[in-house]
Amino acid sequence: MRISVIGAGALGSTFACLLAAEGHDLVVTARGAALPALLSEGIRLTGGFGDRLARPLAVERLTEPCDLALICTKAQDAAAAIAENSAVLDGTPVIVVQNGLDGVMTARRLLPRSDCFGLITIIAAHYEGPGRVRVTTAAQSYLGRGDGRADAATLRWQALLDAAVPTLALDNFVGAQWTKLVVNMLNALPAITGMSVQDVIGQAGLRQLMTWSMRETVRVGRASGVRFGSLQGLSQWRLRLFALAPVWAGQVLPLSMRTRMGTVPNQGSTLQSLARGQRTEIDFLNGAVVRAAAGARTTAPVNARLTELVHEVEQSGVFLTPAEVRGRFR
Repeated sequence: MRISVIGAGALGSTFACLLAAEGHDLVVTARGAALPALLSEGIRLTGGFGDRLARPLAVERLTEPCDLALICTKAQDAAAAIAENSAVLDGTPVIVVQNGLDGVMTARRLLPRSDCFGLITIIAAHYEGPGRVRVTTAAQSYLGRGDGRADAATLRWQALLDAAVPTLALDNFVGAQWTKLVVNMLNALPAITGMSVQDVIGQAGLRQLMTWSMRETVRVGRASGVRFGSLQGLSQWRLRLFALAPVWAGQVLPLSMRTRMGTVPNQGSTLQSLARGQRTEIDFLNGAVVRAAAGARTTAPVNARLTELVHEVEQSGVFLTPAEVRGRFR
């Protein structure tokens, strides 16, 4: 099958390499220094899925039709990337591999003739340079769309992906996106401090802030009428209990996430964007909670402040110490 991957970052390169290993014909879009690097060296994947080398066709934009497309850009770049390739993509089944809540809706708006799906992935991958990616956590991915049962089309594409990388079809995909958004609250504090996710969780004060942001996300979701989907051992009733429990008890959640990550430092996708001098997707993570809160006529002050601090680091290039971060919440 001819598969296009839009975006040659950490996840795009990972999926391209693993799908190519299953014999699919891969085309990957890339820009800047990444394009000649992929053309000459291919994609080298190391870490959790083993050592692999793939040599997909690398192009700046798509020129020929494909059977399936994966949108693997950062959330803030998705609309522009889809629009740029829409002449080829419209009518092609599309899977959006992204954090946040808006990816599938964006694809549907820009590609009205396409069948659009979302993929939630728990894979942690570190972008080491063009065509070089190290998987620090090999984990499950989840495919779906809407808030109902997984349909026949979802099951078809799940089977194709699952042959390359562990993938499950998911009911109540929208609810699972909110559950993943709770998990994505891991990203802001590493971007603000320059520390790994594991090190942030290891600091009592930062762990407490992370717990507050997660609890606030659950409360905003509930105020928005969301039925949280089951993901990574989290479920509607577990998250409701988490939001109601004392903060000291709620810190068990980030601590359990740190345990699952293992010992290989996980920078988180937001810190990786900063390290590459790119805009972060914080407005689609913590910022998404703030926007949803406004829509539900409530507030999300912790996530609003975390969003502001990530933008501050983006502009200044200077990380904050844990003490400085805690001081911004007093």
